[in-house]
Amino acid sequence: MKATQVQTAQQTPKHYGITSPISLAQPKEADLVLTQKLIETLRPFGVFEEELELQRRILVLGKLNTLVQVWIREVSEAKNIPSSVIDNVGGKIFTFGSYRLGVHTKGADIDALCVAPRHVERSDFFSSFYEKLKEQEEVKDLRAVEEAFVPVIKLSFDGIEIDILFARLALQTIPENLDLRDDGLLKNLDIRCIRSLNGCRVTDEILHLVPNIENFRLTLRAIKLWAKRHNIYSNILGFLGGVSWAMLVARTCQLYPNAVASTLVHKFFLVFSKWEWPNPVLLKQPEDCNLNLPVWDPRVTPSDRYHLMPIITPAYPQQNSTYNVSASTRAIMVEEFKRGLAITDEILLNKAEWSKLFEAPNFFQKYKHYIVLLASAQTEKQHLEWVGLVESKIRILVGNLEKNEFITLAHVNPQSFPGPKEEIDNTIWVIGVVFKKMEGPENLNVDLTFDIQSFTDTVYRQAITSKMFEADMKITAMHVKRKQLQQLLPKVAIQRSKRKASVHLKKVRIVRYKLAIASYKFAILSFLAIASLNLAILTFFLRIACSEGRIAKFKLAIARKKSQNCKFITRNSDFETCNCEFISCNSDFHFFSQLRVLKSKLRVIKSELKVIKSELRDMNLQLLEKKNLNCKMKKSQLPCFIFYLLVEMGFPIFDSNCPTQYLKPPLRVCYIDISSSVL
Repeated sequence: MKATQVQTAQQTPKHYGITSPISLAQPKEADLVLTQKLIETLRPFGVFEEELELQRRILVLGKLNTLVQVWIREVSEAKNIPSSVIDNVGGKIFTFGSYRLGVHTKGADIDALCVAPRHVERSDFFSSFYEKLKEQEEVKDLRAVEEAFVPVIKLSFDGIEIDILFARLALQTIPENLDLRDDGLLKNLDIRCIRSLNGCRVTDEILHLVPNIENFRLTLRAIKLWAKRHNIYSNILGFLGGVSWAMLVARTCQLYPNAVASTLVHKFFLVFSKWEWPNPVLLKQPEDCNLNLPVWDPRVTPSDRYHLMPIITPAYPQQNSTYNVSASTRAIMVEEFKRGLAITDEILLNKAEWSKLFEAPNFFQKYKHYIVLLASAQTEKQHLEWVGLVESKIRILVGNLEKNEFITLAHVNPQSFPGPKEEIDNTIWVIGVVFKKMEGPENLNVDLTFDIQSFTDTVYRQAITSKMFEADMKITAMHVKRKQLQQLLPKVAIQRSKRKASVHLKKVRIVRYKLAIASYKFAILSFLAIASLNLAILTFFLRIACSEGRIAKFKLAIARKKSQNCKFITRNSDFETCNCEFISCNSDFHFFSQLRVLKSKLRVIKSELKVIKSELRDMNLQLLEKKNLNCKMKKSQLPCFIFYLLVEMGFPIFDSNCPTQYLKPPLRVCYIDISSSVL
């Protein structure tokens, strides 16, 4: 009986998440091939770190951990802690964020937490430990931010950027095997220590709540890269941050526990393009530890009911990691989810490559109207502080714009740019704006003065309250149209869009060459049909040639349309986008090699045409008239007959937009006598 129970328990798969999985299907061979292609596509983007760099990070963290333990011993001795306790006092550096999840990229920083016993104060961390760090030769750019919401020390240790938080536990010593997921550790802690511990606790919970960590990591690398390339990766600006993307991927892994990364990426877009927000995303059922800490609960807290895209952290106290999301940013992300689903559908059907998913859209061609924010300060240090404050408040401006009755959407680009070169340092942010379509021909004047002024007043007020404001710190906002952006943005951003446009024009050239080839094929088929001495075969061949010509001309029209910055209305969307899809410079298309191949094909076809025409000159046209045509047609009239058939079948004889040198040979066949000049 016991043996049967053990066997049943072994056969029952572990359950992940708050619901049962959608599918338990095992991966197929095609899924494994697509996953390998995904890895190869991700490598050029630098999402995988070299082994030597990883070992260097481990070495740096080891040095920092030793430094923490030495510092805690010194503090303990200064506070007359018994020697028996000092020998085992411990102290440890924990990591969290992307490094702890195992998805950090080349050159990424490390989020760390210094855990100390109860007799070590926070003031010790920002005084004696700060001084100890200053004495280390490897430490550069050391700065303390003690008054932040989560106090932190920032530094560069041997070239690696590290942010160190501090938490004091209610323990006499810190054991080496301490598990921070234990809710009992939160007892008798102040709120700042709880906030500091939250990062590690959430990260560890995520790793314990996914069925396959390696599949989770690879999928998260792909999704984070996609989000950054599509300008929707920024918690502070109202999009999603790293931990939020990790929780969405973790939920996908729970719903498809046996799937590999290629399938999980597709299912990610499938699940969250159809998710009914504001229903929350939960990795586990919330637990109440009776510690009277505030948790996310819309039944108890009225403000939680207004969160638009709640993604709830799995560790106690549960919080919404996306409280900054606004109506505009949610609409933008949902639309990107739908586009991602369409692209991954094509990839699974082998109609597209993974590189298409990571093509970056041109934000500066997407909208007609933009608001440009310019933050400036006199010195580099003032500028760094000022830019940080302004960036943290931009979401207030987005909220003000959303409340305007004439504005449908406000999309802030997470990437900032250096402003025009002047005597002072300045930084630019760009916000794309979509105005409502008004009925009637009259122009609409929208006054944004109040929206912008209330935002700037909030920023100045915050700067004065935090005692960081200086007279030279300024922030200005202006409305510009798309064409005016080149006067404000650096040349790098503008050149990027021009380069993409030029690449797309090369594709138009390729399609034009293909149209020319189709025209030459028509000429060859025409002469072959004449040589066959059969009018029915002639008509059949001409229909084939005309079909090829129509297809080539249709492709050319599509290519021309895509090469212009025209408007497209996105399907299943309630707002307009001016999104011109350009071919990415990182794509697999080799334009010049394609052009060389097409030119060589043209030369071969020209030579074939000459050979066929010379053979036709020697043919006896009287035999042609007697056998099949059943009509008396002079040889000078035969080309006119071909031309008549072409016009009747709708073949594109005349194309003013196509270069004349491409279409001359086929056109000349229609007008000259067969016995006359050579092509």
